[in-house]
Amino acid sequence: MEIKQYQAIIEAVLFASGEPVEISRLAEVLEIDYDTVERLTDDLMQDINTRTGGLMILRLADSFQMCTKSAYAEYIRKALDIRKNTPLSQAAMEVLAIAAYNQPVTRAFIDQVRGVDCSAVVQGLVAKNLIEEKGRLELPGRPLLYGTTVDFLRCFGVSSLDELPPLPQKDEESEMQETTLDEVIEDSIASSV
Repeated sequence: MEIKQYQAIIEAVLFASGEPVEISRLAEVLEIDYDTVERLTDDLMQDINTRTGGLMILRLADSFQMCTKSAYAEYIRKALDIRKNTPLSQAAMEVLAIAAYNQPVTRAFIDQVRGVDCSAVVQGLVAKNLIEEKGRLELPGRPLLYGTTVDFLRCFGVSSLDELPPLPQKDEESEMQETTLDEVIEDSIASSV
């Protein structure tokens, strides 16, 4: 099979899926190796994203997804009668930042960093599929751990968490005041006993 045929198949699968498709799944479908599929899909993404048209391909960690270009969002909303999403609150953005830079995190850790109860904000972000449960901490009470989702990457236009901007450097005084996850967990356990 020729390169263009492989890329046509990849394009069709990504379009039909509507969800991110892992490179390993594409390799399985095409019956070729992972690295070749990755190169073919990267080239296809470059081609589609630079040409005039309403579609683009996003890379999300080890997956690719076909979607519409954001420049046409207003027209898509009108055509499909979709209400514009309400922007996230400052509290939600802060909780997302805490989860993205420190994941996996407990709600107690988020509460400690923000200094207020964040249970409603965490539930709202879970409902919006921007964060999700990533398991439980092996401590008494087995608190839930949270981390970001693929939808988080898509919404913020990054392929992986490595692309997030670096946190500002702290001076020595603020580093000494920084609370570690272990300290927050110990405080949480002590207060629940």
